[in-house]
Amino acid sequence: MDNLQLIVPNLHRRYSGVTATNRMVAPKLAKMFPAAWLGPDAPGGIAPMRLADLLKLWRRGTPVIWHARRNNEMIAGVVLRFLGWPLKLVFTSAAQRHHTWITRWLIRRMDAIIATSDISASFLKVQATVIPHGVDTDTYAPPANRAAAFAEAVLPGRYAVGCFGRVRAQKGSDVFVEAMCRLLPRYPDFTAVMVGAITPEQMPFANDLKKRIAAAGLQSRIVITGEVEIEAVQRWYRRLTIYAFTSRNEGFGLTLIEAMSVGAALVASRAGAAELVVEDGVTGVLTPPGDVDALVAALEPLMRDPAAASAMGERGRARVLEKFSLDAEAGRIAEVYRRLV
Repeated sequence: MDNLQLIVPNLHRRYSGVTATNRMVAPKLAKMFPAAWLGPDAPGGIAPMRLADLLKLWRRGTPVIWHARRNNEMIAGVVLRFLGWPLKLVFTSAAQRHHTWITRWLIRRMDAIIATSDISASFLKVQATVIPHGVDTDTYAPPANRAAAFAEAVLPGRYAVGCFGRVRAQKGSDVFVEAMCRLLPRYPDFTAVMVGAITPEQMPFANDLKKRIAAAGLQSRIVITGEVEIEAVQRWYRRLTIYAFTSRNEGFGLTLIEAMSVGAALVASRAGAAELVVEDGVTGVLTPPGDVDALVAALEPLMRDPAAASAMGERGRARVLEKFSLDAEAGRIAEVYRRLV
């Protein structure tokens, strides 16, 4: 802690997409800067920070970077600096919407701003460095044998089409279920898998989806796993032949590059970073958000021809390796840090 240059705060109790992106890039940054993680869900490869460690930094002479990704983390950084902590404040924004007055106020107090896409940057009203999210292409790698990986799940058929993320309307979970209710009866070799948490407030929405699935007689072929450990999520990715990104709106949408990295063919709504990540018709297929008919039309050719889906997945993997690796993201963030310290 004496040589500390970077604090990665994670001031959020529930595991989220922001936490997931933070956990992936933080160990890479810790190889370039003496770093510590403050909060729950600390990954390996970066030192955990206790409150006592933070207190020792008060009025230290050399600056420490505080890299926030949420409003409460920006607030904590601003308050700590006011009270005498030698912090340089960085904020990463993935949001694609107009910010509240408090967020705008906090952003103006940051020393550096990072946006995950040009669209996100356009809502910030201040100068920002655009750095897309990256993915660990070793962890999210294609399986040696996708058929064997699918067989481990003991599901009907031979192939899986997935949709990951919290089960709710914003993620387009209902769009995916409706598309599967139409397509699965035509393609008996496929099973649909939804991996993600169902929060108490979303239970009525999830129950309605389950009723639709039951009415279609597809209980065994549309599997909703609920929340699972991150290692299990990674295993589910490797079982997929096709991935459907169905969000109606999104900040970045990390599942886009996770699915492409494992070599799954991608059908994505034009939300979040989809248009930045996907070469339409080459490394994926883009559809309008919330459009069930368009999703069905995009998925059906890939379900009809799994070999074509496999070829698209290979092209997607190559694009991630070239443009959206975790090493590339960490390297560009490090450049921002070096300008501050």
